Amino acid sequence: MKEITFEKERAFLSPYAKKSVESKGRLHEESACSMRTDFQRDRDRIIYSKAFLRLKNKTQVFFAPDGDHYMSRLTHTLDVSQIARSLARCLSLNEDLTEAIALGHDLGHTPFGHVGERVLNALSPHGFRHNQQSLRVVDVLEKDGKGLNLTFEVRNGIVNHTKSGSPATLEGAAVSLADRIAYINHDIEDAIRAGFLREEELPEEAVRVFGRDTSERINAAILDIYEESKGKDYVRMSEKTGQALDLLRTFMFEHVYERANKLIQESAERLITNLYTYFADRPEELPELYRNTAETDVPRAVCDYLSSMTDKYAIGVFNRLFVPQEGGV
Repeated sequence: MKEITFEKERAFLSPYAKKSVESKGRLHEESACSMRTDFQRDRDRIIYSKAFLRLKNKTQVFFAPDGDHYMSRLTHTLDVSQIARSLARCLSLNEDLTEAIALGHDLGHTPFGHVGERVLNALSPHGFRHNQQSLRVVDVLEKDGKGLNLTFEVRNGIVNHTKSGSPATLEGAAVSLADRIAYINHDIEDAIRAGFLREEELPEEAVRVFGRDTSERINAAILDIYEESKGKDYVRMSEKTGQALDLLRTFMFEHVYERANKLIQESAERLITNLYTYFADRPEELPELYRNTAETDVPRAVCDYLSSMTDKYAIGVFNRLFVPQEGGV
């Protein structure tokens, strides 16, 4: 079965695409699947992981929004996957590898969005970055501490999906671009829905490049990347379109992200700081999965535990530990 996939990849993929048979392999050797390629297995392992399931209850930008149509960390991940696969398809890259990287890129994200990330980064002596934590999730924490044992290419794409990263494959580069395209455009939708922004406030220079409609903007970005990268050994935007995307990103930070963060900054910072201090002082109360790490590295263990939490779960633990309960006397 997978031999058919190998043949299709050799026949139809770009010479710069990562073929399944060219993978550098896994952290630990294991028997190959008779039906699925290694990249297909990685995608499936991520989809069925506990960390992936938890994404549905983690904040993207707006915490506990009053409405059903706001992005969560899970819907953002699916959005990135869709855009990245569109890029892979039009550039004849490996869609299975691209999808696996996209689905795993935010597995290590904290509760309360980037506010949670910033707080843990300030508290931990190791610092904290969600892309590095995503790699730690798939390497160490999933499957009760056994990890998912993913391929080098998927792991590399996950840890290098941020703007400052340098992916080893074109598929990883496609995911990195798709991430930026996804969060900027759908965060605009959410901001307008939440009353943080009016469509006419978007910078005119960016509107001239992308248009005003979300679908227009995403299509324009994908088409630009295709025209800039087709047949090349790189995946990138043209300079003009890249500058327009950076302009939108800067605009969103100034007009939306910082305002949205302020709504939960104080409460989220207090909650995460109190939980961090509590478990750093009492590592024996960590769940068993994290106690093993705490034997040699308490800050790492506490960050592992707190970053794994959904928004709701973190609030529940905080209430249990710090809010007086009825009948407690």
